[in-house]
Amino acid sequence: MNKALSIYQVLSSRNDTLSFDGIWKDAIGNPAACGSWIIWGQSFNGKTAFAMQLAKYLCRFGKVLYNSMEEGIGRSIQVAIERTDMSSVARRFNLLDCENIEDLVQRLSAKKHPKIVIMDSIQYSGINYAQYKEIKRKFNDILWIWISQAEGRLPEGRLANRVRYDAMVKIRVEGYRAYVNSRFKADYQGQNYITVWDEGARRYWGENEQ
Repeated sequence: MNKALSIYQVLSSRNDTLSFDGIWKDAIGNPAACGSWIIWGQSFNGKTAFAMQLAKYLCRFGKVLYNSMEEGIGRSIQVAIERTDMSSVARRFNLLDCENIEDLVQRLSAKKHPKIVIMDSIQYSGINYAQYKEIKRKFNDILWIWISQAEGRLPEGRLANRVRYDAMVKIRVEGYRAYVNSRFKADYQGQNYITVWDEGARRYWGENEQ
């Protein structure tokens, strides 16, 4: 039987966290350096642009691996990279062209592997929920960020929705705004969304420029 812990023991235990700042801290807090997140949204709402912005910010904390399983290295990914100026973090950002799960697992089994992996998308990963859990268990030092297509305002498909329940950070992108539910906010103050594109968001939500 495991020993019961006091509140003080729980609060004083060390957990690796990412020290976010600015809009990222306001919306997400200071998240754990590992675990699972999910981002979902309809096409042409800013999902890929937001994923690139997040990837660029996360490069402050370590190497980021972006597995472009859905679009490959197509022109739309090139445009997203150009718009986000990913060249400024080129030493910490790498893109995979439709790498399958078996090859990815082999890559991540290397001693010095990236600690942040973005999977675009979960529908193209070819895995089931048991495999998802096994990947999380095997690579429990990695922050996994899963991108999903959407059906209405929810991720598309049973697997994506089960990942949504499991994820510590859940981000729905609509109208060029990324709406965040995070288990890492110390309180409920502050803005719960990050704007991907100001003009597009104002136009979508019918807001006048101040």
